[in-house]
Amino acid sequence: MGTRLPVHTNSPSPETLGRVADILTTGGCVVIPTFCLYGLAASAFDEAAVKRVFAIKERPLTNPILLLIKDRQAVDALVTEIPPAAEALMARLWPGKLTLVFNAHPSIPDVITAGTGKVGLRVPSHPVARAVAGAVPFPITGTSANISCEGGVSDPDKLDPRIVRGADLVLDAGPLHGGSGSTVVDVTCSPVRILREGSTPAATIHAILNDLPSF
Repeated sequence: MGTRLPVHTNSPSPETLGRVADILTTGGCVVIPTFCLYGLAASAFDEAAVKRVFAIKERPLTNPILLLIKDRQAVDALVTEIPPAAEALMARLWPGKLTLVFNAHPSIPDVITAGTGKVGLRVPSHPVARAVAGAVPFPITGTSANISCEGGVSDPDKLDPRIVRGADLVLDAGPLHGGSGSTVVDVTCSPVRILREGSTPAATIHAILNDLPSF
């Protein structure tokens, strides 16, 4: 069962980050705060750990899973191409509530892409999530910390007991902003396609892209 550890929202301690990094590096799973909802983090390059995330969430392996990264530079090693539209969106909206779907680099495990050949990436805006992503040398899963097909959770007191039991650690940053998850945009096609409108309005996406000369 996951230990619940209070964490300072703006500046998680080095001790806390070290503990989280140790867990993630050894195949563990940690519940972490993101801007709107709590997420379930594991090493994206540890297939057993990712499968454990799926099992905890009771999520079908046929569903791809998005990844959290520390910054824009981390994208280069994880994708095969970065279109101009993606560059514009990353420059304007990262860190933030926007997940971009790229063609995945061959190093990304199939369990992450669900065989689609694509991977969703986001630089989180929540200081704790960003600090965790920067504390390890690999991308981490960013799926919401809820049972599959149930609503996301913004209050740690309302986490499903199955999620808490399955995780090795719960970082408790108190109630979050709530609301919908990130907006998901597929940048592998032209024009790009909004797969899910979430916290970042579609109008914001279109306004940025309309400024591109060739869009």
